[in-house]
Amino acid sequence: MKVVAESHIPYLKGLLEPWCQVEYLPADAITPDTVRDADALLVRTRTRCDEALLDKSQVRFIGTATIGTEHIDLDYCRRAGIEVCNAPGCNAPAVAQWVLATIGYWMQANGIAGASSLTLGVVGVGHVGSIVARWARQIGFNVILNDPPLGMNDSVADCDIITFHTPLTIDGEHPTRHMCDKTFLDSLSRCRLILNASRGAVCDNGKLLAWHGDVAIDCWENEPAVNLQLLDKAFVGTPHIAGYSVQGKQRGTAMVLDALNRHFNISAPVQMPGLPINGTSNITLQSIIDSYNPLLDTANLRSNPHLFESLRNRYTLRNEVM
Repeated sequence: MKVVAESHIPYLKGLLEPWCQVEYLPADAITPDTVRDADALLVRTRTRCDEALLDKSQVRFIGTATIGTEHIDLDYCRRAGIEVCNAPGCNAPAVAQWVLATIGYWMQANGIAGASSLTLGVVGVGHVGSIVARWARQIGFNVILNDPPLGMNDSVADCDIITFHTPLTIDGEHPTRHMCDKTFLDSLSRCRLILNASRGAVCDNGKLLAWHGDVAIDCWENEPAVNLQLLDKAFVGTPHIAGYSVQGKQRGTAMVLDALNRHFNISAPVQMPGLPINGTSNITLQSIIDSYNPLLDTANLRSNPHLFESLRNRYTLRNEVM
């Protein structure tokens, strides 16, 4: 059995070799020719898995060590009999860490001493949003939840801070592409900070540039070609690394390997981290701030915006807050 694996998937090398032939390739080298004789494909978000890539291959399993599946043509895979596995929630505590660390440093920069005076709007209350909301309440924020597909319809128009944690959808009853647009921004009565660590196109980056408030962005439209003016404006701007924790990457790889084991009936070792997938149960704003400083990653990206992909691929994974 042959597996083609994207070379930047961490904590993978050496685990499959007793059972499979494994070829590790950078994302741009995963082509129709290199996957033609593969039985399984292990990727991250930069590999577009669709008919153009897979039509002439013998691939029957795709594992993406990420939460999202926007880079995978799920309809095509169903028609072609290819099983697809992702890693839902694997890096949710790390993204929540990024969000609340950013808010903490923003509060310090603006002389805001306590959370009780602030209302935080959480748009999208799935794996990440639910942790953000739980931790924020423990810290002392007033929290408003907005997730219409889950029946949470409270308006965030009167919030001081709004953070987005939705998937990217184009169609359907609740499309999320550019849900943060000029109309949305004009509806805000007192918001001072907007954060996006979900998908780049959830927020219209051009309209954020013209908005009067502060922004913190980890997911950008048109990555890796980020809007340099928006990067300059941003209080925090990072190269899509909000979820890049040691434990998150361990979970993502372990979840994909577990599914691959079941599909091919093999026994590659699955190494889950000790920290829970729903994050630590007790949190303080100081513990969050002590665990991660997003301003350092912001300075690095501002100095090297042309190295967006390299900064992401070579990022030194941080530990989640404990």
